Amino acid sequence: MDAQSTTTKTPRIPFPELVGIVAAVFALNALAIDMMLPALGMIGDDLGAARDNDRQLVIIVYVLGNGVAQLFFGPIVDRFGRKNVLIWSLGGYIAGSALSIFAPSFTLLLAARWFQGVATAATRVSAVAIVRDQCSGRRMAEVMSLAITIFMAAPILAPSFGQLILFAAPWRGIFVALLLYGAVLALWMRWRLPETMAPEDRKPLRPGPIASSYLQFIRNRTALGYTLAAALCFGALFGYISASEQIFLETFDLGQNFAVAFAGIAASLGVATLLNARLVMRFGMRRLSHGALLVFLIANLIHLAIAATMGETFVLFMFFMSVSFFALGLIGPNMSAMAMEPMGHIAGAAAAANGFAGTTLAGFLGGMIGQFYDGTTMPIILGFVCLGVGAFALVLWTEKGRLFQPQEQESDD
Repeated sequence: MDAQSTTTKTPRIPFPELVGIVAAVFALNALAIDMMLPALGMIGDDLGAARDNDRQLVIIVYVLGNGVAQLFFGPIVDRFGRKNVLIWSLGGYIAGSALSIFAPSFTLLLAARWFQGVATAATRVSAVAIVRDQCSGRRMAEVMSLAITIFMAAPILAPSFGQLILFAAPWRGIFVALLLYGAVLALWMRWRLPETMAPEDRKPLRPGPIASSYLQFIRNRTALGYTLAAALCFGALFGYISASEQIFLETFDLGQNFAVAFAGIAASLGVATLLNARLVMRFGMRRLSHGALLVFLIANLIHLAIAATMGETFVLFMFFMSVSFFALGLIGPNMSAMAMEPMGHIAGAAAAANGFAGTTLAGFLGGMIGQFYDGTTMPIILGFVCLGVGAFALVLWTEKGRLFQPQEQESDD
């Protein structure tokens, strides 16, 4: 643990509550993305989307707005602290939900979703910085894994929640539910969350120090390499998410069983993050993430070969997507923790740079993959393979060709 983490002026959050806070904040984005999935067709038809694949923009615009804005909020979080920025961003999320409820056209809905994504960007930056304020190394990976495990209930159940809302209300009712969740979360943070950043660690909003912080991140091989590698992996995930409604409803004709199939694949991600919280303390972040990346790449190469030669089936798609998501559950928290490990002295800016590169690049790549949807699963599988190869090359560059090697900086605190 570094000096910032041990200062007596930094209040300590009980471990279970720290995990709960981070999970609840992470779930904000998951709900805003995945609750939309059953309603995308209705939204496109009701508001006049030009092409079928354009309805994916309801997801992608939110993701890109969220990613780009994180770069802006990093210095803000390091200047004004974690709590105040988090609460103000929740207010923006609530406003974005309200604008989406009353949007009269598809273009204005996309604008509202962009604003909602931008406002919510500070929540992720603040949450990651809070974790880095409180712990580091394998302990940080454990917190992130447990938080992601709890928050995984959101993407697993969110499409079902969205479907239930659609049984009782028009698609705009989904945004009402998002507004209420944001309001409850804002009240919880206002009441229970302390400011975790010591006053002496606050940094001025000057161009020089801000640029210096981001340059430190870019010049750090570990921070940059693992951020980009994770971004490629999650680009594949966003590609699947953006096209999932069309895959399950059009390619496999599942109808209302779409939410069940989506939850089945997402559950494997939750299982992996739960196991990761236990395994990381024994095997370390590098061994787990490197092994998971190899599994991800090999599984998708096999899937591509089978689909190209023998044809795709629903069972094969569910199996290989579940294996891929399980691997992502081991890749995500570990690579994020490794990227943040050397950045304790600029946690806010580092969390912003990590989130900007990860979310924006992942959203852009995922959007491209989704737009290639042609009624089959081949564009998705090919996207998984290409991005897996790229992520593997980045990890090799980051580690200078030495995989599975434990590092001294993987402290247990």
